[in-house]
Amino acid sequence: MKEQFVKWLNRILIFDVFLVIAGFLWFAVAVIGESTGIPLGFKLFQRLWLPLFNPAISILISWGQGVGCGVWGVGFYRFSGGQLPNFQGKST
Repeated sequence: MKEQFVKWLNRILIFDVFLVIAGFLWFAVAVIGESTGIPLGFKLFQRLWLPLFNPAISILISWGQGVGCGVWGVGFYRFSGGQLPNFQGKST
């Protein structure tokens, strides 16, 4: 059951990554079109910003922070002597 949940969670998060990338590309093309006077969906992008892209970006950032804190908290990275590195990247 846990493996199935993780599998579907990973699929959803990968879809979220591609949605954010596609949204960025759409935004870039739409801004260029808007500046040249060619309608390429900038108004539609603005209407979809709050209900679609804002939550997608928030989920992506939260996922990254959760993974980062989880990996650091669990001690996934093993350092010499079990100590965390200092800011210069050397173990103290």
